[in-house]
This record gives sequence, structure tokens and C-alpha cells, in this order.
Amino acid sequence: MASQILRRSLGCAFTALLLTGCAGNSAQKGVQVQPVAPAPAAGLPVATASLSDPVETLIAQANLYFERGQQQLTLGHLEQARQEFDRALDTLLESADGARSHPRIRAHFDGLVDRISVVEQSALAQGDGFTETRTEPASIDQLLAIESFDTTPPQLATVEAVAADLEANTPDIPIPNNNRVLSWVEAFQGRLREFLEEGLARGAQYLPMIQSVFRAEGLPLDLAYVPLIESAFKPAALSRAKARGVWQFMRGTAIENGLKADWYIDERADPEKATVAAAKYLKTLHGMFDDWHLALASYNGGPGRMQRALRTSRKADFWSLTSTTRYLPRETRNYVPMILAAIIIAKNPAQYGFDVAPHEPTPTETVTLPAAVDLRRVAEWAEVPVDDIQRLNPEFRRWTTPIREGDYELEVPEGTAEKVRAGLAASAPHQLNALQWHTVKAGESLSTIARKLRVSRNDLAEANYLRVNSRVRAGQRLVVPRMPTAALLARAANASEAAAPTVVAVAATSESDEMPATIYRVRPGDTLYAIARRHGTTVDQLKAWNNLKGSALSIGKRLVVQPSRPANAQQ
Repeated sequence: MASQILRRSLGCAFTALLLTGCAGNSAQKGVQVQPVAPAPAAGLPVATASLSDPVETLIAQANLYFERGQQQLTLGHLEQARQEFDRALDTLLESADGARSHPRIRAHFDGLVDRISVVEQSALAQGDGFTETRTEPASIDQLLAIESFDTTPPQLATVEAVAADLEANTPDIPIPNNNRVLSWVEAFQGRLREFLEEGLARGAQYLPMIQSVFRAEGLPLDLAYVPLIESAFKPAALSRAKARGVWQFMRGTAIENGLKADWYIDERADPEKATVAAAKYLKTLHGMFDDWHLALASYNGGPGRMQRALRTSRKADFWSLTSTTRYLPRETRNYVPMILAAIIIAKNPAQYGFDVAPHEPTPTETVTLPAAVDLRRVAEWAEVPVDDIQRLNPEFRRWTTPIREGDYELEVPEGTAEKVRAGLAASAPHQLNALQWHTVKAGESLSTIARKLRVSRNDLAEANYLRVNSRVRAGQRLVVPRMPTAALLARAANASEAAAPTVVAVAATSESDEMPATIYRVRPGDTLYAIARRHGTTVDQLKAWNNLKGSALSIGKRLVVQPSRPANAQQ
């Protein structure tokens, strides 16, 4: 029987990356197989095992729970995934005489433990906790890599169509009907058609907001189409030069124009906030050059470079300045005619053969969150994939609200705000996140702490709002910029007001008088000798129970411990 307890305990410990309920939930004994499959989750198959084979039905039930867990992991719902995986194992553990009672059940239990571990490790490898949210390439990089079309004269049909269009629909910034602009009009109608059409469809949800901001600032509304070239209206766009968002701001320029950009939040990715900053910046550039073509060129190449080019060339307008390759790089020379061509088509897409199906904006509501709330918690409360929460809040660089005190506004799908507020109200502060913290010891510095914890010193500093060369003091608490494992997050969800217990009992599966095994979680400073002495056993016995080859321990590792029998126990 001791062997049975140990093997079962090892099964629970093996899945400790995510599963924390196996030990506590499997204490029932002698539960007979029930050939009734649970109701399936949406989109999952119904267990179809033959009712005449109770073992096969049991395995089918366990597989159904496993598939539900996989689906919940895909959605980013870690707590719900843990619960489904627990149910999958408990379905086998609660069969008659436990999961070891039948060769087929035993083999399936062992295989299920392995499959769960692989799935969890894969989910963590794809990004978790403090991992930065996903970005996508900015269109401006690909567009500016294209060679100029100046050498190919535009077709007469293009010349006439654009001339008629500009006469009928007067633009609010000057657009010359020259070959450099027309060549890009033809490119957008040809090999770049798909790019422009997708950008126009995506931009439809942002254009009313952008035009409203520009109208209030007294800016030409045609400038609202600049993001069509910069990012194809993708908030998650990131260029090779590290410009970000629909307006492709560099970090320094963004901060100068009122945007926040730190380790947790980057408002360059917030379309509305970035548009307000873009309006401010474009007004500044126009004030410097008093010409929208030069202002647009400096938006791409920088105002300093543009001033030097004008000074050196002694020319006063963009077109004469860029008639030679001497003063500005090819990318900036192409940028302005490219923008102007996009404006021409965007204002009258049907005229140029485009059939645009606009993307409709997602209806949302706003909820107020405190500091340090995991966005996956929000997704579970709202019952939506975590990707939806991230897509609606692209300014959050991490999967958590910042750790500084304060409230943070979060967009959630319409109809879910009350669910999120209810989940927030029902959770204790320590259940909202599973952040890892380090308490500074005397003599430690950011550099030594980073080496000890195996994290980037820059990340450690930025995550705690410090400079890289900042001094830290003994007793100061630092958040560790490392993804919290799914197990930590799951434990936080189930924790009581007190701290989570270090030792969890694993009940025996029979009515024998054997002492129950326990699962011990390694704490900072623990050694095998100290743990063995604390539990009245030996180092060799701990190694044998846990199949350990050496003595190295990692914080949070779970060990199976078989306590010594009390002196008055029956023999």
C-alpha cells in the first residue's frame, strides 16, 4: 500500500507546474466507475465509449476533461484549465481501488500525466506573465524597401483619372499630379493592391476618431490617412527601428508629445492617445517648415535632417529638394509621394477599382482595475479569450496592470464589465496575480540580484521603476520580471486569506492505518538535509521517493515526503 500511495503522490507532483488540486481532491475511496459522460464544452466532442465497457467509458470521460483543459489553455484561462486537468486525473483516481487497479486505467493515467505536462510546458513557452505581448511587422519597412517607380511613366488612363479626381475632390493638402505620385497610384492598384485594400478596411474603424481629433486641432483631414502607409492601421505594429503603433512613433518622440512608454505601458499602441500625440507633433512640424510636404518628409526622416538638407541645398520645397539623390535618403524621397498617392485612393477607392469591406469596431465597456491584476484573470471573469483583452488594450505591454499604486482603465467586450467587476470584488488582493518578489538583502545590488535570479538587469530595473545604476536598500521588495508559472497563478486563485500551505496531505486510498504521504514545496534556503530532519526522515529516503540524482533544489519544487510513523501507531 505504501508503494501505491507513493506512485500516486509522484503522479500529482509530476504535474505540479499547473496542477495543485490533485492531492487534495483525490481522497475519495472505492468510487465505482459511472458510465455517464459529462456534458461537453462548446466545440468539443462527446465521449462515445461503449457503455458495455466501463473502463473504456472511464478513459473517454478523462479524455473529455483533458480536451476541455486544452481548450481553456488556448483561451488563456489558466485556472479553468487546471480544474479540467484535475478532473481528468480525478476521474481515473476515483475509480474502484484507484488508478492503479486496472492495467488499462494505470497506463492511461501515466500517459495522461505526461500529456498534461507537455501541454502546460508548451503553453508557458508561448508566453506568460511578464512576457511582452505580441507585435507584428510595420508596413512602412516593407513599403520603403521598394525601389522608386520614377523610371516607368504612368499610363495615360491613370494620369487622366487622377486629374479628374483631384479636380472634383479638392484635397486639403496640395497633391501634385506628377509622375512620382502617379507611379505609386499605379503600384497601389497593382502589386500593392491587397496591402492597400486590407489597410483601408482596417482603418475604417479608426478614421472617424482620427478625423475628429484633427478637426478639433485644425489639421487637414487628409492627414488621417498617414497611418495607412505607416502601419496599415495596426496598433501592434513594430518597425525594425522600434517605432510602434498606428502612427509609428519612436519612443523619444512619443514621450516628447505626451505619451507614456515604460516597461508595463506603451501608449504608442493606443490608437486614440497616439492620434492626439500625432496631431500635436504634425502641428509642430508644420510650424517649423510652413509646408505640409516638408512636414511629412520630416515625420519620416526627422526635422533635424530636413533642416540640414534645406540649408545645404538652398532649396525651399520638397520636390526640388528631392529631384536629386544628394540631400535625402531614398526612403524619405519616396515617403511623401507614397502618402499622397494613398490619400488619392483612400478618399475615392471605388474610382480606382477597390471594393473595401470596412472592419466594424468592437463594442466595448470600460472597467477600472487596481495595480498588479493579471489580464488572464480578467479574461476568465469576462469569459473571453485573453487575446481579446489584449487586442482591446494594446497599450499594455505585459499581461498585467502595472505594479504601482493607482487605477487603470481597461476595455472589455460589451456586456462583460459587470462580470469583471464581480470577479474583482470576489477576489482577495493576493488572488489577482502570482507575481514573484525578491526582498533585498544587505550588500545586494541590482546587478547581483539579476545574476542570482537569472533575469536581465535592465528588465529588473524597469519593472521596478528604477534606473539601471540605482541603489537598492536591504528590506526593499522588488518584483521579479519573470513569468509566473501557471502553477503559481492557479494557487493564487484558490488561496485563502492566509498564505498557501507549504505541505499538502495526500490521503491514502484504503482504510489501512498507513500514514498519508505529503507534498512539500521547497522554500528559499531549504536543503535536503533540513527537509529530511524536519520530517523525521533521511536524505537518501527523500532522494529515493523523488527519484533525485543530486542534492540541488529549486524554489517551488514539490517533493513527496512519507512521514515517520508515530511511536504508538499499530504495527
